[in-house]
Amino acid sequence: MKEFTYTIQEKVGIHARPAGLLVKEVKKYQSTVTIVKDDKSVNAVKLMALMGMGIKCGDTVTVQVEGPDEADAAAALEVFFKEHL
Repeated sequence: MKEFTYTIQEKVGIHARPAGLLVKEVKKYQSTVTIVKDDKSVNAVKLMALMGMGIKCGDTVTVQVEGPDEADAAAALEVFFKEHL
């Protein structure tokens, strides 16, 4: 499993548009991607669950990637987070 932490920079946090973009990005990979904040975690392809976490600007999340293409997926998602979130 690969993982990284990221502090959200997007002013409104993970709301509908960035959450939708994240789901679309995650679906490109076979690996399972989990977003963890505090004691809650969600599968990153579940849009409503992702938005329901209430992730705001300044919150730190852990992104866990596990599966056959985890190295590629984790690297791409880290870039995605820096560019979009």
